[in-house]
Amino acid sequence: MNMLNNVFKRGISLRKLNICMFLVAVLISLVLFFSMRQTSEIYRNTHETTQNLISWRMSAYDLQLASDYLTEEIRSFAVTGDLKYLQRYFEEAKVTRRRDRALEDLALNHEDTEAYDSLNGAMAESMNLMNREFYAARLTAEAYGHNIGTMPEEIRRVELTPEDQALTDSEKKQAATALLFDNEYHAQKEAIFSHMQSCLAALEVELANKQRASAVNLEHQVAMEHLLTVLLIGIMLGIVFLTARLVIFPLQRCVGMIRDEKDIPLDGAYEVRFLAKTYNLMHHTNQQSQEKLTYEATHDKLTGLYNRRGYDFLLENVDLETSALLLFDLDKFKQVNDSFGHDAGDRVLMKVADALFCSFRTQDFVCRIGGDEFAVIMVHADPSLQELIRTKGRKINERLREETPGTPAISVSMGVAFGYEGMDAESLFKRADTSLYKAKENDETRVWFFSGAG
Repeated sequence: MNMLNNVFKRGISLRKLNICMFLVAVLISLVLFFSMRQTSEIYRNTHETTQNLISWRMSAYDLQLASDYLTEEIRSFAVTGDLKYLQRYFEEAKVTRRRDRALEDLALNHEDTEAYDSLNGAMAESMNLMNREFYAARLTAEAYGHNIGTMPEEIRRVELTPEDQALTDSEKKQAATALLFDNEYHAQKEAIFSHMQSCLAALEVELANKQRASAVNLEHQVAMEHLLTVLLIGIMLGIVFLTARLVIFPLQRCVGMIRDEKDIPLDGAYEVRFLAKTYNLMHHTNQQSQEKLTYEATHDKLTGLYNRRGYDFLLENVDLETSALLLFDLDKFKQVNDSFGHDAGDRVLMKVADALFCSFRTQDFVCRIGGDEFAVIMVHADPSLQELIRTKGRKINERLREETPGTPAISVSMGVAFGYEGMDAESLFKRADTSLYKAKENDETRVWFFSGAG
């Protein structure tokens, strides 16, 4: 909660906001990129699966066509006795081998599936049918007086039964034709066709299941891509809105305020607020000059340093987050006034003021905020300057311990506090005041930092 309050108080840093928005946009873009790649992969897999299943279905048809082709060729040979039909038969069975290739193609990805089992059953029925066809071919070859020795090996191996061997040529032709046209042969062909239908049905079911699964995956991927696209659009709109809200609108107000020579309200992003603070500081300085404010209004008459009013104004307008506040208190100053008089006390105060003014940078602000209390606002300062500040404190006290005629020696104690993110003037002063109290309690050192290092 405190973090949110600090953010609203000091403004959102454009640099941090841009980094966060950039990282979120890159993350969503990467997820969207990989999601699109996954979608493309699903599409490719779906297309490949569909093409493969169509190819396997054609292969299954090829087995049926090859079986029918063999039937037609062997029947033509039995009816005509023409050897060209027998040659075509064995060319298909041994060379073209559509049945074997169809089975091999399906076995690559479907060896343990119902489709493969059905196709394998069709192949087995077809092979059994070939034995019947070889027998009919042997009868036909002998009936037409063909040279058996020139026949394919499958024909030569066939041994006719004594009854069929005793048949006349005409009877052998009739017997061969009967083997290829009777009910038993037809039943075997029907068995092959039945297995083929089972194979094709299984392939259709598999294709439908895979297409359904791919469709579901594609639907999920497309929904994810739509969501990521909406998020990216939201980020783009968010960037436009935040840019307008934190930069453009505050700058437009700034233009109007500058034209009217008014203070710029601290609104918008941190960087815009920083510029507003800087402008307000410059504007007040210029305004003081234009209104002919007296030097004494913001400066101490005795020392010439900024007075309490100037100190308060500076704290309200400098960037406290990048500044340090140094509080100084004169040690035993009352004794100086009591022992040497107020004139000597004034000379001591001027000596301290001169020592402080000469010890810090021109861009730092040296102030007298009370009777014997001084403050220095160091801009662009961070804890890395601790040793430098410690050295300055030591040098200042060395200078103050040097006695001059009419001006007694004295020392100062110093408390230091560094600004941080979300720092305000009251918190910074309390830290510096606490450090000053610690420094005055410690006789060995006159410098104390809020962090605890003395």
